[in-house]
Amino acid sequence: MEPDSSPALRAFLEALGTGCDFCQVQVRPLPPSFELRHVTDRGRPSEELRPVRVTDLRVLAQTTESGAYRALKAAPNLVSGWCCVAGSGNELEVALGHLYPGALADWAAVRKVAAAVPVTHFREFMGRQTGIYRGVRHLDEAGAAAVIGATCHPRFCLKRRWWTVDGLAPDDPGATSELPCLEPCAVLLDGARQATRGV
Repeated sequence: MEPDSSPALRAFLEALGTGCDFCQVQVRPLPPSFELRHVTDRGRPSEELRPVRVTDLRVLAQTTESGAYRALKAAPNLVSGWCCVAGSGNELEVALGHLYPGALADWAAVRKVAAAVPVTHFREFMGRQTGIYRGVRHLDEAGAAAVIGATCHPRFCLKRRWWTVDGLAPDDPGATSELPCLEPCAVLLDGARQATRGV
């Protein structure tokens, strides 16, 4: 392991074993390297997959198979049919960061001390919005549940929601992936704005 590796990377490598799924990406150690591919390509010969460099993963994660923009990187529509080899642990961390920005640090944080992880709940997050988003503060519980259902359901996002709003508990363990969602995202904020437009 590289001496300058981050605590999040060290935790991930300790848990990796012979391989694991990180949202829609299968990660396998091939010492001293690591192979990444879409989980639906598990078991396919590498020669059948398009080789992708670590530096290309950010662009790969931008669009769906049909070319539509992926505003939510944890959406269950990551392009398949590719294979990437990260030459070191640090390269692996960069690769995962391109595919799921910030997710590795959040994953490691909740595994280490779940009770102490700072979570920003719905009302706190919406309460600090200003400008064109100030109306989201007035979204009632029914409206909040509708927006959350339209944004955070596993059909739309594979992160596990840790934050809450009155009447809606956090996601159950195992409901989606192990990637935690520790506060509402910009996509949800935009949905809340649409629901409260004119308020």
